[in-house]
Order: sequence, then structure tokens, then C-alpha cells
Amino acid sequence: MNTIAAVSHTVSDIEQLKERLKATWMTGDYDIFSRYLEPDAHLFFRRLGVEPGQGLLDVGCGTGQLALIAARAGAKVTGCDIATNSLERARARASLEQLDISFEEGDAEALPFGDAQFDVVTSLVGAMFAPRPYQVAAELTRVCKPGGKIVMANWTQQGFVGQMFKIIGKYTAPTGMPSPLLWGGEAHVRERFRKGILDFRCTLRFYQFAYPFPPDTVVDFFREHYGPMSRAFSSLSPEGQARLKEELVALWTSHNRAQGPGTLVDSEYLEVVAYRGENSTDISIVRSRDRKPESRRAELLADRIEEGAMRLAQFASRLTDQQWNTAVTEGGKQGRTIGVIVHHVASVYPIEVDLARTIASGNTVTQVTWDVVNGLNANHAAERSAVSKQETLELLRKNSEHAAAAVRAFSDAELDRAAPFSLSFGAPVTAQFVLEDHAVRHSWHHLARLQKTVGQIVNNPSSQLR
Repeated sequence: MNTIAAVSHTVSDIEQLKERLKATWMTGDYDIFSRYLEPDAHLFFRRLGVEPGQGLLDVGCGTGQLALIAARAGAKVTGCDIATNSLERARARASLEQLDISFEEGDAEALPFGDAQFDVVTSLVGAMFAPRPYQVAAELTRVCKPGGKIVMANWTQQGFVGQMFKIIGKYTAPTGMPSPLLWGGEAHVRERFRKGILDFRCTLRFYQFAYPFPPDTVVDFFREHYGPMSRAFSSLSPEGQARLKEELVALWTSHNRAQGPGTLVDSEYLEVVAYRGENSTDISIVRSRDRKPESRRAELLADRIEEGAMRLAQFASRLTDQQWNTAVTEGGKQGRTIGVIVHHVASVYPIEVDLARTIASGNTVTQVTWDVVNGLNANHAAERSAVSKQETLELLRKNSEHAAAAVRAFSDAELDRAAPFSLSFGAPVTAQFVLEDHAVRHSWHHLARLQKTVGQIVNNPSSQLR
């Protein structure tokens, strides 16, 4: 009798906890909240390596930010979530774009799908919030086909979101469930995915929160639209709410690296890739389906090239025509326009990769000097003075993708090979250094300059656009 009563009590407790979690995630407006998270959802999706026609399940899909991206790319997409209001919005968004996506109410601990149904099972900071992590891992594994993969993005304890939840936790009662942030630790994830997994890979990455308003307004935005934050504030007295806001504003302010009046914060997360399978036959399926670069280092380099290009593209796509044609001040003089600089970044990816290939083959680079580079830049600026944004963004996309694909073909030995390099004053540098210092750094360097210029325009338009 006592055993039965204890089990019944446990089940009842879990059901009550799940009801509270569902109410939390249905609070606020996750659709508005998630729109600012979509840029990095694109980056996450690109690394999934999903082929057109493959079946993808998005667990904790919210209002469809990742599911819509996958469907646009040709995947057969199913999304599930416990928040029915989010699902309604996701269906409306899919219908508006005429995308064939199935959105179903579903619990990550008891997914309403058959065994081995999906090629890719993914969760972008969603399934990590379910209360029983071992059941989550078992369910994600169960619905994934042998040879398929499970991909998660989970906030880490030490990252920005982890720090934010730590502050919130000081003001709210404990839930009685394991911390969701344990999903951000590789040891915990490996322990949870013990069965049915052939291969495993974890990578620490950063998710960018970018808002056009200052940190105090960001906190208000989270309070209004993000369920956990909204519930935390509503549980407090006015004095408690004031203290919580003060701490959160201080956190956002201390991590803000925006050049202009907005907010730009990077939050660490653990990207988990688990390959489903039980035996050697499944291993061959995994290898035939998944992109396997020569080098893990090369893969990470390629990822950073793609990320830099996409961040630059996201910035440029939001510019007005006036901003696009604004000249950037260099050394007190007006230099190239923003549009010309973005086109310049896009156009030099093939050159940067060719230089790395030359070094990787053990050959000295002597003909590319800074005088040559300055001449090329001057000619480019003269020839592309009226370049269009659409043309530029397409070139940026195409050339960065080709560059990333080329970099993924490098071996560790090629990355480590060194030869004298004229742009480094004849010092022998490795191919990896050339890729880091040019193909990777280049887009970030110019993005920071352009963000600063646009920030100055916003703050003092008359002084910048005369």
C-alpha cells in the first residue's frame, strides 16, 4: 500500500509540475519574443546538414522559428510543443507562407510519434526545460531513425542565460526538478544519452541576442513576452520586482557590447550532436548520410566563416538605402561606402582561401603585399561604387558558402603546414593562421566598424549624413 501511494504521489507531483510548466510557457507572447532569436536559428539549422526531403522533428518548437527555416529548405517538418497558443501561431505562420508543416501538441518526455520516424530530431533550447531529462533523452533517441542524428542546443550554467536564470532563481521558489542548465554540461548529456547512440559530439558555441533598444528596455521586453521571466516578476511584490529588474539590467549592461544605442550580448550554449544506432550497419548509414570533414578543426573554422558572413548579411539586410550609401570615415577622411565595404568582404573570400591553400601546400607567398592589397581595394571601390544590396548579399552568401566548403576539405596536416607569408612580413605562418586572420576575422572586423558607423548615424544623423 505504501509503495503504491508513494508512486501515485510522485505521478501526481509530476502532473502538477507539468501543468505549471505549460502555464509558464503559455504566458507572454513567445512569437514576438522569438523573432529576435531567428538569426542564430538560421546558423543552427545550417549546421544540421539536413537534406531536402528528410524528415525533421523539432521538439519544443515554440512558434516555429526553426521549423519554418527547415521547411523553406525542403525538409519534411514536424514540430511539437506543450504550449498550445504557440502551436496556433506556428500553424498560422506556416499557412501564411504556404509551408506544409505538421504542428502537434507534444511532451518531450512522451513524444506522440512512432519509433524510428525521423532522420533528424532536434531541439533548440526547448527540450532542456522538461522535468525528467533521462526520459527526454530516451524519447529523442526512440523517434530517431538508425543512422539519423539528434541535435540539441542547450544553455550552459556559466553562460549569460545561465547567469540570468541564476538571478531569477534567487527570487522564485524551486520547481523540484533538476536544473535545465545541466543539459549544458557535456558529462551530463553523455550520461543521459547512454543507450542507442553510436557517436557523440559536443561543441560550445555562442548565441547572439541583438536588440535595437537599451538593456533596461530589453529586461522589460523579456518581462512582457518571455514566459519564465513574466511569471517570475508576477510572483513578486513591487519591491521584489524592482530589485529583480535592477539586477537583470545590471547583468545585461555588463555584457552589452553594442556599438550604438542597442543591446548585443553573446550567450554560451552546448551544441549536442548524437548519432543514432545500435550496430556497425548503422555506423555505415551515419557515415553515408552525414557530412564528414577531413578535420574537426577545419569544420569549426568553416562554421566561423559562415557565421561571420551571416552576421554581416543580417546587419546589411536591415540597412536603409541612405545607410547603405553612407561613407565610412577612415583616418578623418570619408572612405568607402558601407555597401562597397560589404561587397568587398564578399568578393575576397576566394582570394583568402587560395592564399591558405598555397600555404597549406608548403609554398611561399611573396606576391601579395599590403601595397597590392590597397591597390585592389581602391580599384574595387571605383568599380563597385553603385553596387546594389541584393547583388551584394547574394555574392556574400555564395562566396562564403564556397569558402566554408573548401575549408572543410583541409586536413589537420594542411592546417598545420607553415610557409613564409608576405602579408605577415615574411614570417612563416600556418594555413590555419591565414584562415583565422583573414577569412574568419575579415567579416567581423568590418562588421564592427559598420555597426559603429550606423550607431553614430542613429545618435547624430545630421553630423554623419551631410
